[in-house]
Amino acid sequence: MKRLRYVNDPQEAGRRPDGFKQELFSCYGIDNITDQYQEGTFFPEGESVPFIFRRDMELKDFFKENPRAALAFSGGVDSAYLMYAASKYAKEFKAYYVRSDFQPEFEFEDAVRLAKELKADMEVIKADVLKDDRIAVNMPDRCYHCKKLIFNKIIEAAAADGFKLIMDGTNASDDASDRPGMRALKELYVRSPLRECGLTKDEIRRLSKEAGLFTHDKPSYACLATRIPVGIEIGKEALIRVEKAEDYLMSLGFKDLRVRTTVDGNAKLQLKKPDMEKLMDMREDIVKELKKYFPCVMLDLEERT
Repeated sequence: MKRLRYVNDPQEAGRRPDGFKQELFSCYGIDNITDQYQEGTFFPEGESVPFIFRRDMELKDFFKENPRAALAFSGGVDSAYLMYAASKYAKEFKAYYVRSDFQPEFEFEDAVRLAKELKADMEVIKADVLKDDRIAVNMPDRCYHCKKLIFNKIIEAAAADGFKLIMDGTNASDDASDRPGMRALKELYVRSPLRECGLTKDEIRRLSKEAGLFTHDKPSYACLATRIPVGIEIGKEALIRVEKAEDYLMSLGFKDLRVRTTVDGNAKLQLKKPDMEKLMDMREDIVKELKKYFPCVMLDLEERT
């Protein structure tokens, strides 16, 4: 694919709501880039154009141009590496972790651990996501509304601390067309340095390992809300059952897994192929434990991808 440098025209692209001028990067995915887009082309805000990489930019360059920034921090592989880069290159930054019923306890523990290891300033913000009916009813746009709620809280806290630029850990491998939440990031002018610099998931894992981050081999983890079928209202009790079931399986050595609920409230386990064989050896104990939370426990025979 062709990597192009994006140049912003404030007259065409508009301004942030607070009047702060900023380069605007469209998150429409990285397909269909054609030769008609030349380096230096102007892309007004809202125009349906491909996502643009800065081929000449590395993270150190990003932080040279943006020395003060607030980080939306999840404790995952991507935002962990971005925290490392910010601690190394930024003049000043602060991380904000939003705790809600959608985040399992181990994610919070990982976030706290990494912040301590990097000596990074991290603020914890609480969000009652289930109070928002647009989120709790669990329609296809749930992620969009959830991202708006969470990032508005981060923006408010960051503004109180004097930060205008908000960044997150979206990377160049993330498919914008399959992630409604990325529309919220665009609307709120959230920057994604990893994506802007063209860093893929594999590259981020490699760089994280080189940097000695314990998150380098951490499995990708979607929020607990994704375990509930779309259209089924999300309740706190269902999220707790899922978290307890996944915690139990992880305590047995299973890593890259999901415990999804079915429309009738049963559990469907999704595992990598090697773990399926392991599960069968421990089947009786696992079924006994998980039936504390679900009436029926099933195994998805298709390998988790």
